[in-house]
Formats: sequence, structure tokens, C-alpha cells
Amino acid sequence: MLYICGTPIGNIEDITIRVLNILKSVDIIACEDTRQTLKLLNKYEIKATLTSYHEHNKEEKGLRLIEKLREGADIALVSDAGMPGISDPGELLIKQCIEEDIPYTVVPGATAAVTALVLSGFSSRSYCFEGFLPKNKKYREHIFNRLLSEERTSILYEAPHHLCDTLKELADIMGQRRAVCARELTKKHETLTRGTLSELYDYFSRNEPRGEFVIVIEGAELSETEGDTDILSLFSGYISKGMSEKDAMKQTAKDMGVGKREVYAAVKLGNENDL
Repeated sequence: MLYICGTPIGNIEDITIRVLNILKSVDIIACEDTRQTLKLLNKYEIKATLTSYHEHNKEEKGLRLIEKLREGADIALVSDAGMPGISDPGELLIKQCIEEDIPYTVVPGATAAVTALVLSGFSSRSYCFEGFLPKNKKYREHIFNRLLSEERTSILYEAPHHLCDTLKELADIMGQRRAVCARELTKKHETLTRGTLSELYDYFSRNEPRGEFVIVIEGAELSETEGDTDILSLFSGYISKGMSEKDAMKQTAKDMGVGKREVYAAVKLGNENDL
């Protein structure tokens, strides 16, 4: 059996009794960083056989773990923090278990995305999770344009050295949308920084980001998504009159009192929805 075990995201006491019992009983614990997992095991006086399983060896090591499971071993999969399989190479091992018909189960634990969502105070009735954004510029733009009209609360992960760039891109698209940047969740110095995306970009441009962040973005109001429809209608009208796309965007932005970037985003999203 493969046990996918949630571990603390900050406070080392945020672990379930069931996870501790499983970590004590399995034959192998597969973890991202053996040094990090050892801190957890030492805290609870657990002796175990560890093996590394991370982004850079997941293909080869995954096959070896599958073979061990076939031979009858019980394996616990843990990440450095949180739930394996969420923005994590554990996703591949789970798929391999499905393909090989090997039993597995999830043993719940802390998750940074949900913790930050609740702390944000934004609507949790419905939300979307994007995790770490891709590096590919075209794919990033596709996600940002989709978030522009997303009425659900959106959750992203970001590294400190990329935070300002990401906030700048988000602010260029969504400007005054409210958001929260959360760091050090469940720890002594847990910090929530609130403001519009533009304000958050300005703040972190002046205050060096430290630690990984969860960005929680308030969903678009219905009036905002209706505004996209108005932009598209106006833009389409100018195109039908023979205007070039560039001139139509410029005139639409002027008529609507918005930036050309917002018109571009609305048009691009409209084109994608038509596919």
C-alpha cells in the first residue's frame, strides 16, 4: 500500500495521530529531502528507512518504488511540507499506481492553499487553485487573462524571487483587484499582507520578499465580467467597420475609459472562449 501523507506546512505540531502511526509502521518513507523529514521523525522519535523522491529523480525513483510496492512493501510518501501531489512530484507516483493497479490512499493533513484561503477572508464557497505558475510566457498570459474574469477566489503559489514579477503581471491585468500575500503560515511569524494587486506590488518592491508565498486573489464581481462583454461588443463593432485590431483596441479603451492592456486581455479571453 502507498500512503500519501500530509505533513506540517510550518508548525511541526500540525500532524495527525494517524500519519504518525503510519510513519512508524511502513517499510519505507519516500520524501523530498531526507534532512527535512528527519527533523519531523526525530521530533516524534520515529525510526524509519528513508529514500529520496523529488522532482529531479521522480521518473527513475518512481519505477523503483512501484517495484517495491509490487513486492509487498508498505510505503509512505511525504513532501517537505503539506500534501504530496499538490504542486509536487507525488502526482506522477499516484498516476503510476493507478496504471499498475497498486492500492494507495491519502492520509489528510495541512495544505497551504486552503489555510491561506480561510485566512484571507475572501469567499470560500468556490475557488480555483493554480499552484506555481508556468515559466512559459504564452501559457502565463493565458492563465492571467483567464483570471481577469474569474469570479471564484483564485489561489497561487510563488517563490520569493519571482513574487514581484508575478504581482506586476497580475496588477497590469487586474489592477485594483484585492488580494492577500501569505507567508510563514502556522509559524510564529505568520504574515498576511493585504491590498490591491498594484499596492502589493509596490509594497514588495520596497520590502524584500522572504519565504514562499500563497497569493489569494478575490474573485471578479459580476459587473467586471459584464464589462468584458461590453468591451468585446464595442471592439467587435469597430472591427466590423473595417478598423485594424490595433486601432479598434485603442478606440475601445478610450470609449470605455480603461487601459489598452485590459481591452487586449478581454479580447484574447473572448477568442479563447470561442475555440
